[in-house]
Amino acid sequence: MSGSELTAAVVASYEIWMRTVDLAGPALARHRLTEATFQALWVIDPDEPPPPMKVVAERLHCNAPNLSFMADQLVDRGMVERAVDPSDRRSRVLVLTAKGRQVRDEVIRATLEQSPLNRLTDTELRQVATLLNRALQSPAS
Repeated sequence: MSGSELTAAVVASYEIWMRTVDLAGPALARHRLTEATFQALWVIDPDEPPPPMKVVAERLHCNAPNLSFMADQLVDRGMVERAVDPSDRRSRVLVLTAKGRQVRDEVIRATLEQSPLNRLTDTELRQVATLLNRALQSPAS
């Protein structure tokens, strides 16, 4: 891949994300969410056990103080609670509240509806997802 093709691919993926978040702005504003707090809600999967804060920070590629700041905002808005990690009582997990689940579902739905990717067919979306997942699995060079 030439440098210009790589640049084009990175710019396009960045632009897709930025447009998606921008278009989801009204849904975020309704719940007083920032892009960062929205991303924190997104990575807490309600179908999995509550993740330790360290795992959430890793998923968000941020440090512990930044995550604590985001978690405080979500706690203040009644969307998550901090709880003791049952497998390691020294650490905390983030647990979605009923309100947090509802807000997460609503904002993710609005985000997906607004995403420029929503214009693609199911076949095209599978191709994009396959290629992006392959890129994520490749070791960085």
